[in-house]
Amino acid sequence: MDDMNLIHQAQRHHLVVREIGEEIDLEIGPGDDDPSFSNNTLINVPPQDSAAEDHDESKQMMIHHASGGNQDLLKTQPAKKKKKVVKRWREEWADTYKWAYVDVKDGTARIFCSVCREYGRKHRRNPYGNEGSRNMQMSALEEHNNSLLHKEALRLQMASKDKIVVDKPIYVKALMSKTAGSMIEAALKRDPHELEFIQSVQEVVHALERVISKNSSFVSTMERLLEPERTIIFRVPWVDDRSETHVNRGFRVHFNQTLGPCRGGLRFHPSMNLSIAKFLSFGQTLKNALSPYRLGGSSGGSDFDPKGKSDGEVMRFCQSFMNELYRYLGPEKDLPSEEMGVGTREMGFLHGQYRRLAGHSQGSFTGPRVNWSGSSLRTEATGYGLVFFAQLVLADMNKELKGLRCAVSGSGKIAMHVLEKLIAYGAVPITVSDAKGYLVDDDGFDFLKISFLRDIKAQQRSLRDYSKTYARSKYYDEAKPWSERCDVAFPCASQNEINQSDAINLVNSGCRILVEGSNMPCTAEAVDVLRKANVLVAPSMAAGVGGVVAGELELKECNLNWSPEDFESKLQEAMKQTYQRALKAATDFGYQKESPEALVHGAVISAFLTIANGMVDQGCV
Repeated sequence: MDDMNLIHQAQRHHLVVREIGEEIDLEIGPGDDDPSFSNNTLINVPPQDSAAEDHDESKQMMIHHASGGNQDLLKTQPAKKKKKVVKRWREEWADTYKWAYVDVKDGTARIFCSVCREYGRKHRRNPYGNEGSRNMQMSALEEHNNSLLHKEALRLQMASKDKIVVDKPIYVKALMSKTAGSMIEAALKRDPHELEFIQSVQEVVHALERVISKNSSFVSTMERLLEPERTIIFRVPWVDDRSETHVNRGFRVHFNQTLGPCRGGLRFHPSMNLSIAKFLSFGQTLKNALSPYRLGGSSGGSDFDPKGKSDGEVMRFCQSFMNELYRYLGPEKDLPSEEMGVGTREMGFLHGQYRRLAGHSQGSFTGPRVNWSGSSLRTEATGYGLVFFAQLVLADMNKELKGLRCAVSGSGKIAMHVLEKLIAYGAVPITVSDAKGYLVDDDGFDFLKISFLRDIKAQQRSLRDYSKTYARSKYYDEAKPWSERCDVAFPCASQNEINQSDAINLVNSGCRILVEGSNMPCTAEAVDVLRKANVLVAPSMAAGVGGVVAGELELKECNLNWSPEDFESKLQEAMKQTYQRALKAATDFGYQKESPEALVHGAVISAFLTIANGMVDQGCV
């Protein structure tokens, strides 16, 4: 009777496994018909504990012994094609290995998902979890990878462009002085996991080495500056159109208000985190200090993704976001502006809820629609300012933009306005890009083509559709535009979009000037490549001042009757002042005007000295 129970149990066991994964055979152990298979370990993972496999073998032997009376029946069954199954596994799970690792849980070796750090049993009805043979574990992981929880975790992971969850090493630059090195070391100890923030700190400290060596009192000032005045993290619950509840995380960092009230962008993107919020607000603090206005710096946003959301869902999220943030905003405190994922729709919803909660609309947010606030060219200001700045750089070289081939990344507001103004100056912009690849048109874009690109983006179509209308253009999947022959590059997509290999491609493609449209578009390794190749870099801290200028003009002057010519005249004058301030600071500290580092170091030096002198005057606050 006990033997019959064991047979039924084995049969039930076999049925469960067949139900979980098709063509799965428990009797095939790891290594059968392919000795190399058992030696293949998962990426960066210790091999599976042999205790679990011994447990499986003893379990199979027990079942085999119990079914001794039925051996003749089992012999008559056709043999399994083990080699074919093992080969199929090796091909199908080649990508899965990248997402998996082995760890011991409650004394049993299990295969975990690298995205959400859970194993199959957590998300399945399989009573055996993913314990047992390697075959059963892989079946459990397959079902886990198809679960809704895993797909959501995978979506968030892909959004951050990190395919494997590992600790990314921080690239530490070689510094001339021990004092500068100690400042970087202190920042690393305090915030070891905030990679973007540490990277931005390194670039600033590197630019300030000569300043610190001349005046050691600035060391303590810099230590205070590197710590934000206020960091706000809050939850943002909201309800979608199916009445399902979601929770996102909101951020706002008031980095420094020495010079005046804060101004800075809001970014809605799945990759948004505290490190990015701090790096953006730190950069905005320096950018505002370099501008003609006395302003502090801030930034923030949420890991909410507005793409694919209805207007109602975006409105409910924005209202919930503002329910917490409004108490920290105001014309003399902090006013947000548009950034990645935040356009006129989002800013309208945010401002409406702010007005409702605050009971007034003083100091309306920068960037909303012209019919109820602000200047008519606010959205164009940043992109136009980049081109104006490039023209100033070229003018000092006795050159002009006319006829130069320009590679542009991104296809958002800034990139589109860069294309517009490049065409107006007679340049030949040849590329734009999105998250999936880039589009190149060797004939160059014109105003008609830009209008078509805007229609494609408005309809949320792929840039690939452009090639269906213009046959001489081509779209490249999973690639960047930096290998295309160009004279000037305008990275306008996101931070760290240019890595070391991209920088090498840029140098080889003939690029001699890089104008940063996005914040910190180059990795530290890429910056080193560009400097060694004498590529002149116009930093976003200086070249991106146009957005700050337009925002303050619309708040302070509130003149809705400006002509585009008047506005551009004011913008050009502000960009010229910024350019001259950066160059003067660089030459004051011994950098040659022709040096590729002059603008980068000069912009940081000028901004830092403005803030530092104010901090010294105001005391230790």
